[in-house]
Amino acid sequence: MSTKRKRSFSDIVDEYFENIEEMMEQMQAMLTEKPSWNQKACTIEPLRDIVVTPTEVIVTVDLPYAEEKTVKIKPLEKNVLEIRAKMKKKVKFNELGITHRKGEFQEFHCQTRIPVPVHTKKMKILFKKGILKICLPRKEEFTIPIE
Repeated sequence: MSTKRKRSFSDIVDEYFENIEEMMEQMQAMLTEKPSWNQKACTIEPLRDIVVTPTEVIVTVDLPYAEEKTVKIKPLEKNVLEIRAKMKKKVKFNELGITHRKGEFQEFHCQTRIPVPVHTKKMKILFKKGILKICLPRKEEFTIPIE
């Protein structure tokens, strides 16, 4: 016979503050500015947009000069996608209007956090004219009937 141990009040409070800390770290990561390139890896972070609908999540990524055959989408965690694509030609800082830095980029790379639970194995991908569109069906959430 198994008995469930009741959680103490202090355990509940500790868990609550751990959750708040985790949310604050995520908010800080979203609000802190960082460069949109990695000079050592020669990668640049593409522009992207996430639209959440009742049935699916649509991620749109701008990949100009990307080679279609090199586009790779890899689920890292249950709610994070990694997107990589090699460029047809190398792009230098001065072509972007940045004169105080030197270097060039030859690949797009980004990690995108999906805000709701999705089925990553059922994703549909469309790449047309430098725009990558990823459609991810949302996981069904059930409701508990209240009596």
